Amino acid sequence: MIPIRNLYYLLLYAWDALDEAEMLTVTSEPETKLLDLLAGVLNRGTDHLLRRGLDRNYLPRREAIPGIRGKFDVSATVKGNLLPRARAACEFDELSHDVLHNRILKATLRRLLQARSLNNELRAPIRATFHRLHEIADIHLTDRDFNPVQLHRNNRFYRFLLDVCRLLHDCLIPHEATGKLLFRSFLRDKHRMRRLFEDFVRNFFRREQKVFAVTSQRLHWENTSGSEADMGLLPGMVTDVNLTRPGQTIVIDAKYYRETLQCYRGRETVRSAHLYQLFAYLKNIAAKTGNDTEVEGMLLYPLTTRSLALTYQMHGHRVRVNTLNLNQDWQAIHHDLLGMLPKEY
Repeated sequence: MIPIRNLYYLLLYAWDALDEAEMLTVTSEPETKLLDLLAGVLNRGTDHLLRRGLDRNYLPRREAIPGIRGKFDVSATVKGNLLPRARAACEFDELSHDVLHNRILKATLRRLLQARSLNNELRAPIRATFHRLHEIADIHLTDRDFNPVQLHRNNRFYRFLLDVCRLLHDCLIPHEATGKLLFRSFLRDKHRMRRLFEDFVRNFFRREQKVFAVTSQRLHWENTSGSEADMGLLPGMVTDVNLTRPGQTIVIDAKYYRETLQCYRGRETVRSAHLYQLFAYLKNIAAKTGNDTEVEGMLLYPLTTRSLALTYQMHGHRVRVNTLNLNQDWQAIHHDLLGMLPKEY
């Protein structure tokens, strides 16, 4: 089981939001639930925005006003018989806080108040923050609302809070009988956890070391030919993490599995599919870069029941199989990950 505090760090790295999160004071006692941690983060983050000043933008408006402003709508003015009342129908842009990203924050705070398992000590401050957003429209939040949001450097703090909102939106599920919202932890969602672990590893190395350039690379099948139709059926190859520097490339394939090893004919072995996949990455990178670049690979798993630090030499490539203990102090996790880099680092 991953401690809640460590899970929060995984999310921060995966979202690339450590700088934004440092603006907030977050405490996580051992008994703290993930829902309460995320709710506290969102509430403190929204309070931070309210004190700093909510983001605003020009929004189109169309209404009858005294005088003329923006585009004068003659037809609507005549049909509404507005001129005798010294009013005119106009279309104009108005600077407003009622923008989509503020609406998402407000809608998520309202949903939190409907969550049955939310700590009662959090309800009062969240309700107070919700009411401070009285200028913002309260919308029925859907998946589609997150897509049109456009952020920039000056409001990048919103990106972190919107990631929290998106996670809460996905995990708060209505109860069929009561209508109350239940928090369904994503820890049991193997697809989400695989993506989280992969993004965490990539952004950790991108942030915590400066020797290697860190990317995810789409590979081509080198020295391979066939008809256009046949080539179109070859599987795609996209690495999770590439660490590159002159003369060296390390490919890390981050795998999130409850059981690190597979059982084959009564004995445990490294997962063959994972090993074959990594080996295909190494051979195609080596074919492209030539003999001047040392290409090695690593299968990286979270520690479940058995710690592994295996090393093989395969056709001129160093291949490692490592586990990372996510159930230890965060500083130890930090140390262990950096310790997987070459010794000269």
